[in-house]
Amino acid sequence: MNILVIEDELKTARALIKLITAIRPDSSVAGPLQRVSATVEYLLSHPPPDLIFMDIQLADGLSFEIFEQTKVEAPVVFCTAFDEYALEAFKANGVDYILKPFSEESLKATFGKLDRISNTFKKENAALPADLITQLLQFNRQKPGKQSFLVYKNGKYTTVPTRDIAYFFVRNEQTTLVTYANEMFAIDQSLDETTSQLAEKDFFKLNRQYLIAFEAIKEVEHYFARKLLIRLSQPTEEKLLVGKDKTTQFLKWLEER
Repeated sequence: MNILVIEDELKTARALIKLITAIRPDSSVAGPLQRVSATVEYLLSHPPPDLIFMDIQLADGLSFEIFEQTKVEAPVVFCTAFDEYALEAFKANGVDYILKPFSEESLKATFGKLDRISNTFKKENAALPADLITQLLQFNRQKPGKQSFLVYKNGKYTTVPTRDIAYFFVRNEQTTLVTYANEMFAIDQSLDETTSQLAEKDFFKLNRQYLIAFEAIKEVEHYFARKLLIRLSQPTEEKLLVGKDKTTQFLKWLEER
């Protein structure tokens, strides 16, 4: 079985690939691909895989956008922390999902399900219907998002309202949130998981290190090599840059308010 993994968090991708090879040692695993653009290019230039494991939040956008740009001729297993509403939509249309963090049991169940329905995928078009793609894109952009984060500091648990968070950043695989009061709290989840819990209209994932709040943006200006330089109301240790491949997406996100 030829399997393609689409996941922008390398640590998460490695864990998934390790489980896949343990459960199906005879499989050939390609990837991980980390971007919508790279995935579209790969699918257009390679024979279709037998199975795709696909994260929803990728480095340059939502994975649903892949279905808008190319025909996906393989069953897709979404790897996500998505809301139950969307998961039910996946199930109703013949695709499966696994929740992060992955477990051997959930992955075995997925392979068992796909074995049972493999003939159906061979006979029918496995691509998601266009109307479902539109619904899922719209749903993700409009969902209210997580309202607060539980944090632990100085021997005490407390909650930080999402509206008080200016940005999240990752350092040495540790995700930290920063408030408008310049308080910092470590949280026990990846930046990808955090992104999937927030309303897309309120937060934007610049890259693998930074996830910023719309309300925290102070200035945006052009930078070298068709990049954008972002300045927030709160200080950051590094320059915040939007790569040229995400510039259009970022500007569209700023405009859609």
